[in-house]
Amino acid sequence: MNTSFVKQGQEAAFSKEELASRVEAARRSLSAKNIDVMIVTGPENIFYLTGQQTPGYYTFQALVLPVEGEPRFVVRRLESQNCIANTYLENLEVYDDGIDPLDLLVGVVAKTGGANQRVAIDKRGWFLPITAFEKLQEKLGVLADGAGIVESLRAVKSPSEVEKISRAASYVDAGMAAGLAAIREGASENDLVAAMMESAIRAGSEYVGMEPLVSSGRRTGVPHGTWKRRKIQGGEPVFLEMAACHDRYHAVLMRSAWMGQPNDVARRMMDACLEGLDAALATLKPGNTCEQVHQAVQAVIDKAGYTENYRKRSGYSVGISFAPDWGEWQVASLYDGIKRELVPGMVFHIPPALRIYGDFTVGVSETVVVTENGNRVLGKTARDLAVY
Repeated sequence: MNTSFVKQGQEAAFSKEELASRVEAARRSLSAKNIDVMIVTGPENIFYLTGQQTPGYYTFQALVLPVEGEPRFVVRRLESQNCIANTYLENLEVYDDGIDPLDLLVGVVAKTGGANQRVAIDKRGWFLPITAFEKLQEKLGVLADGAGIVESLRAVKSPSEVEKISRAASYVDAGMAAGLAAIREGASENDLVAAMMESAIRAGSEYVGMEPLVSSGRRTGVPHGTWKRRKIQGGEPVFLEMAACHDRYHAVLMRSAWMGQPNDVARRMMDACLEGLDAALATLKPGNTCEQVHQAVQAVIDKAGYTENYRKRSGYSVGISFAPDWGEWQVASLYDGIKRELVPGMVFHIPPALRIYGDFTVGVSETVVVTENGNRVLGKTARDLAVY
């Protein structure tokens, strides 16, 4: 007897029609590469194609997507009701704890595509252990690499996707405002993060793909530092960066502050970051390339004399994310050699930051969508170095 009260698609982030159109686009890409069936294991790509989302992606899940025939989803039984709620998938292949899901997957692939099929899998996937790949290759034969097939579709967001990122940006604004307001001498880094996360969550944010990056004093001079109970003292820098999420779509924001007057080097570095961001925004428009946006930022940094302090990309695509990242590292970056042309609907986080390692960091960022005539900044938080 079915005792479930979960209704199909009751929590789906998109309509059945929009998800179906994504599947069809993916099928066309597979066909163009002479692939008969693809095994999709990345939670971001699974979400994009089906709407499935769960924190339980630490257990094995795989979408079997054939060029012809219906997709089938291999999923742990505990997550199957979640899948019913979030998707319109009709073919769930459920496994119990204690069962090897790879054996189930091999059988599903075999009956989905038939004999002599060309099977692909994303060989860059974070959630595909080497042992799992080796077993699949042993059972299925040589596997083609499907890396980038779904990601290329994710690069350009639909209007409904942009709207979700815009809502996430409003949650980030709320969180950052609270974090900046919490800065005072004697406040701890934990106090700032608590204020940031509470305000973002109260504004509407769901769980995010990566924790806030908040540090103070000399700790700011170490990239990707996180809060650690330290109390803010007079004359010190404070660094804040955070994301917020709406229906798994993320927006990100970075801001800098100083308790008292910043030193001259910090001010000059902050000015370079602000000018670099302006240069990026002036270049981020249809027809230009990802590389050109980075080069516009790099030119500003080089002119200011901080080339050695800026050995990084100038931005990256944002949208669907699960831990461990709030960005779409697989989709697009703003950096040298990336000649992908910008088109309306692409969304980037652009974070120019400069640092004296082990001493301080300053930086500023925006989440920005490419439009028909240029771009639109999604946040509203003031960019200047906040001085207290």
